[in-house]
Amino acid sequence: MMPLMLADPGKENIIRRVGGSPEMKKHLEDLGFVAGETVLVISEINGDIIVKVKGSRIAVSREMAGKIMI
Repeated sequence: MMPLMLADPGKENIIRRVGGSPEMKKHLEDLGFVAGETVLVISEINGDIIVKVKGSRIAVSREMAGKIMI
C-alpha cells in the first residue's frame, strides 16, 4: 500500500483504506473515496492532486491524498 499522492498519473488504482481524523475520513468518503473504489490520478497542480473517482473530477490537497491508501 502507498498513499494516493505517490500514484502515477494516468494509472487506475483501487482504494484500499481511507484514514485521518473522523471528520476528514467522513469528508473523503462523502466525495467518493471509499475502500474498493477505483481512482485515477489525472494530474498535479500547485500541490493539489486532480483525480477521477466515481465519474467526477476532484481536486484534493496533498495532505488529504496522503490519507488515501491505494
